[in-house]
Amino acid sequence: QVQLVESGGGLVQAGGSLRLSCATSGRTFSLDGTGWFRQAPGKEREFVAAIWWSLRSTYYADSVKGRFTISRDNAKNTVYLQMNSLKPEDTAVYYCAASRTNPTMLARDYDYWGQGTQVTVSS
Repeated sequence: QVQLVESGGGLVQAGGSLRLSCATSGRTFSLDGTGWFRQAPGKEREFVAAIWWSLRSTYYADSVKGRFTISRDNAKNTVYLQMNSLKPEDTAVYYCAASRTNPTMLARDYDYWGQGTQVTVSS
């Protein structure tokens, strides 16, 4: 099994920054990618960013490209999401997810999920 624990959410003003962390434990050797998704009230869960460990490739939703950066610290088994120039529309619960195969933009392709962390951006 794999456990994912997100942290780093909070309240920030528009234009500000936050860094989310996703600590991974358990059978991490079985994983090949980590993604971040978010879900705002009344909306479906949407893809934000993903990182493919074996190829060291990264992917971003168009809405966050140029503002968010996903990275991984191998020694700590932790994936980060640096979020800059935050906008009120970025307000959502952010979820970390891990995949045993190459990460995609589809939530159904991920095998493990964290509990989520709230990000609120005030205008």
